[in-house]
Amino acid sequence: MKAVHFGAGNIGRGFVGLILHKAGYEIVFADVAAELIDTLAAADNYQVHEVGAQPHTWTVDNFRALNSASNEAGVIEEIATADMVTTAVGPNILKFVAPLIAKAIKARADNLPPLQVLACENALYATNNLRAEIAIAVDTETLAAKAIFANTAVDRIVPAQDSAAGLDVTVEDFFEWAIESGPFGDNVPEIADVHFVADLEPYIERKLFTVNTGHATLAYHGQLQGAKTLADAMAITDVAAEVDAVLAETSAMLIAKHGFDAADHASYVSTCIRRFSNPHLPDTPERVGRSPLRKLSRDERFISPAVELASSGTQPSALLRAVGAALQFDVAEDPESVRMLELRSSLSAEDFVSQVMGLSVGEVLYADAVETVKAQS
Repeated sequence: MKAVHFGAGNIGRGFVGLILHKAGYEIVFADVAAELIDTLAAADNYQVHEVGAQPHTWTVDNFRALNSASNEAGVIEEIATADMVTTAVGPNILKFVAPLIAKAIKARADNLPPLQVLACENALYATNNLRAEIAIAVDTETLAAKAIFANTAVDRIVPAQDSAAGLDVTVEDFFEWAIESGPFGDNVPEIADVHFVADLEPYIERKLFTVNTGHATLAYHGQLQGAKTLADAMAITDVAAEVDAVLAETSAMLIAKHGFDAADHASYVSTCIRRFSNPHLPDTPERVGRSPLRKLSRDERFISPAVELASSGTQPSALLRAVGAALQFDVAEDPESVRMLELRSSLSAEDFVSQVMGLSVGEVLYADAVETVKAQS
């Protein structure tokens, strides 16, 4: 079995790559980072160090690496003969990898089984978005015959790495990867560490609106309090209280919408909070808070659950406070932080809410969002 994985960074090597390796796949990493790809191509193996209550070290081998910028033809050829293609590049980068996958699908031999395409991104239904980009260049009949697209929900905290670590990756000892089973029919892949589920939406939203919402809340409030790491931020009473308040709001929404058992969900939330506090993960507010414009968008971790709550008559006060903290995220090394601050100074609060958060005049939450932006001006 062979899988081509776009994104040879820490998540690609320390999460998706590790799980596929354990399942017996030969992995071809594809990335535009020339130095990283060259180093990976020259290596026989790398190690993944899981840290936490149950530490373990895994050795990953049986992989190759190709530069998807300078060797497009090679990457296309690999995908055309692969069983699976996965991504961990960021939702906004999917449109750049889609043309290569599209060319590979068209070049794929008719006697091969359909290519399994999985976008493993922190975004709602990222595979659907990737499919839409691929469909620009591939006709409907060919796409249906030669490819299978399945949405996924992925969850593993992979912090910034020590510069001396080389290819080795340190990750938390918790992970979850859920994939919708329906697109595969009777030919569901055998991947021991993956949960194949009939209905993915509850898993996607539970993860996004608990892990990602809570993590970002911790980062933004923690940065305002001067915390150097997320573990330090969780030790600040006021910050921890904001995380608890946000997760109380998203929990109420998730339980009402998806019918989660309240006790089971409370246990899941407690596990997430312990993960945020993991002292073995030297994660920082600056890393977790990066890309604030994306995180403040309509279908993301703050606005989406806040709209759900407001629509049901519940005021999402803690989520709006987290939005207010996000609006103050000032990190010169993060282009989105810089752009967000530029937009805040150049746009009215109303235009900022419309353009960044995707909320329209008269829509539920619009007025509260405008007031939240004004409060930070």
